[in-house]
Order: sequence, then structure tokens, then C-alpha cells
Amino acid sequence: MKFRGGYKYQTAERFETYVTSAPPGGETIVTSYLTLTGHAKLTIFEGYAWDGVSGPAMDTDDSMVPGLVHDALYQLLREGHLDPSYRAEADRAFYEQCLRAGMNGMRAKYMYWAVDKFAAFAASPENRKEVREVPD
Repeated sequence: MKFRGGYKYQTAERFETYVTSAPPGGETIVTSYLTLTGHAKLTIFEGYAWDGVSGPAMDTDDSMVPGLVHDALYQLLREGHLDPSYRAEADRAFYEQCLRAGMNGMRAKYMYWAVDKFAAFAASPENRKEVREVPD
């Protein structure tokens, strides 16, 4: 059996939303865990695992969906499905999702500032989750 560790949450159902922009070139990205269409529609499948918001931020009701969307987009960046230039769009999508979730505007701006300034490492291919294998 193979697995990836390091996640706190897992979706119990399919989740769909629109993000701030489509992938460059308007292509649709399809993986085993999500799709991102050329019309900026993000679909995350049931069972997707993510680790919530990072750093000093706390997982709250108004940060769970933004964290899910941001983690999914950053995973696409880490895995090379999106060009590194898309990172700014992923951060803007996080900010927009914070506002949609009802987060206070000042907190949303602070959270956006934090991911913009400090989260680049998380989008880097060097930080892909290690696949581990255990005997069956």
C-alpha cells in the first residue's frame, strides 16, 4: 500500500467553486483528485486530503474552504500542472474565498498578505508530499 502523510482533513463530498482565473492558455487540468477548467471552475473530488491553513493562522469555519481551495491550487503548482506564475492567482483565489466565506475583511487582507509573502515554498516542486509504501 502507498500513502502520503501530512494531512489533517479529507473531503467527505465533491466540492465545486469558481476561482479568480483559469489556467494560462485556458486549458483544463484533470487529475485523480480535482479538475480546473478553462473557465476557472475548480472541482475537488470526495476524499481529497489537505492540511488547512498554515502558520499562526487557526482553522476556523471561515478559513476551511479558502484553505481547501488554496491547498488544491498549490498542489497543482507543486506537481507542475500549473506554471509557477499562477501562484499569484492562487493567492488571490484564497483571498476571494475568504471573503465569500464571510471572513472579516481585515483578517482576509492579513491572510492574503501572509500567503503572498511567506507561502512560496509550499508551491515549490521540492515540497511535494513523499509517497511512502508499507507492506500489504
